[in-house]
Amino acid sequence: MSLLEVRGASFRYNADRYIFRDVNFSLERGRILSIIGPNGSGKSTLLNCLAGLLRLESGEITLDGAPRSAMKPRETAKVIGYVPQLHTPVYGYTVRDFVVMGRAPYIGTFASPGDGEYAIADCAIESMGIAHLAGRPYTEISGGERQQATIARVLAQQPRIIMMDEPTSSLDYGNQMLVVRMLRRLSLEGYAVIMTTHTPDHAIMLDDMAALLDRDGGLRVGNTEEIIREDVLKEVYKTDLKLVYVEQAGRMACIPIN
Repeated sequence: MSLLEVRGASFRYNADRYIFRDVNFSLERGRILSIIGPNGSGKSTLLNCLAGLLRLESGEITLDGAPRSAMKPRETAKVIGYVPQLHTPVYGYTVRDFVVMGRAPYIGTFASPGDGEYAIADCAIESMGIAHLAGRPYTEISGGERQQATIARVLAQQPRIIMMDEPTSSLDYGNQMLVVRMLRRLSLEGYAVIMTTHTPDHAIMLDDMAALLDRDGGLRVGNTEEIIREDVLKEVYKTDLKLVYVEQAGRMACIPIN
């Protein structure tokens, strides 16, 4: 049985246009799904529906065979961890206290995190390379650093599925590669990962499953080489490009043509 099953999923904000329609796919432990699509196609909306932040108009999502719609928020949070594209700080918690909030599904309503919870948070902070920020107020660090802290909070949550909405969008190149390597490591540890991205090279580097959400609300899912193709990318990004094999890297790379 797959960890995540999506069957006949459809969603629209109003009667004019479906954001996505009749979406079907499954995801097993240890697999990575990279979702690409043009701006405004609804990638974030799809991710919000998968995470339970928006309600489907029709269809069903199951987690380990159980309907996600029947699960309580605390139960869902033990299975799904979600990293939004943007997170606006509202209070000056330290980064360490912000990350330990990921342990909330495992702590009683009126209880406080103990040493064990902070130890898990510290490991997550270390894995993101932001230990030097642990004592800094979350409101006083950069947007890219907040993105890293938000990912660390989800790692501290220890879900089985990690969903990330363009997790590298605010990061410099070095930290983008840190996230890509982290996603590979998480898949090897048995996590299922879903990531939206505008960078084809990230999907190529992860080299697992890929999906394209088009403007008509259709989702095509397959292996990376089936989805990340020149003709598909040219249509998605409305630009001339080539997929070129780079011997030194041992993989294909997406090269724009001037």
